[in-house]
Amino acid sequence: MVQLIFTSSYANEVSTLAFDPESSSITVASSITIGHHPSWITFYPGDKSLIFTGLEQTDGKVFALKFDDEGKGKVVAEASSGGADPCSLLATKDQLYVANYSAGVVSWLPISPNAPYLLASSPTTIQLKGTGPNTSRQEGSHPHQVIILEEHDELLVPDLGADMVQRFTIGEDGSLRHRGHVQYALGGGPRHVAFHDGYLYTILELTSVLAKHRFPPLSSLPKFINSKPTMSKPPAQPNDMLAAEILIPKPNATYPIPYLYLSNRNDPSPEGDIISIFAIAGPETLELVAEVRSGLKHLRGMLFGGPDDRWLVAGGANGGGVKVFERIDGGRDLKVVAENPNIEAPTGFLWK
Repeated sequence: MVQLIFTSSYANEVSTLAFDPESSSITVASSITIGHHPSWITFYPGDKSLIFTGLEQTDGKVFALKFDDEGKGKVVAEASSGGADPCSLLATKDQLYVANYSAGVVSWLPISPNAPYLLASSPTTIQLKGTGPNTSRQEGSHPHQVIILEEHDELLVPDLGADMVQRFTIGEDGSLRHRGHVQYALGGGPRHVAFHDGYLYTILELTSVLAKHRFPPLSSLPKFINSKPTMSKPPAQPNDMLAAEILIPKPNATYPIPYLYLSNRNDPSPEGDIISIFAIAGPETLELVAEVRSGLKHLRGMLFGGPDDRWLVAGGANGGGVKVFERIDGGRDLKVVAENPNIEAPTGFLWK
């Protein structure tokens, strides 16, 4: 059965890809021009025909996109993002939360599953403040992700510029209340996080390090457990091969043992960037078990999908297009099952 995959980009489009596992093919089913760098996309909860994206530009914008059953989309609403370079968005039933990277601003605005979709022309904002020792990348706060931990009823914001993951609770009106932070090694630059079985896993972009914390609910404090390089041979010079995405698909009958998957960027090898696979099943476990050469350049976004999260879609923003991998050996390894090298600058994905 053909799978539809929505794809954001560092071009000007959000595209719909058709992945056919029987013919091992990926084709572009349709494409819609949005504007400068619609690099992140997120579904409205429970409605995979409604997607939100943002333009990474000085005058940050967010858009609502509506798609039909064949994956053809149109812009149905737009609003200000509240700051420069919105790089991550998350929709709840009532609110759209946005990380504005260059502005150091987290924002939110009311949304609806029906027209007019975006219920305000500009959002409410919180200005983050902080710096780090890397003067070229940490001159101020740079929120890089907004993610909700449903287990804790908490919203987390990795702040690459301040070497912290900021912790917020959400009010009944959708407003955010700052409740503390997780501190990381200075100069690390936390980019994205994933949560599993009481533990928080963080990729530090600027040092290519993966950190593991025991992460109890507020008001208990997190406890650092361990950290490892994101690859077996980390770069000799810091900041050259930058960790990008981190995923922990939920265990299921097909893949009962959890593994952590992360992407690295800018590897000089002709075989492309590395997808690293870590074993995490145990309180102290953080073990690199496999490195998969992707053939992709600047491997930024990737996402699991399909039955039992069987497949992993990944894209090279600077070359290689889009590839779909299948999990093998119980999830300890990956193999390529389809690819399209002609898709321009893919950065993020959603499986319909």
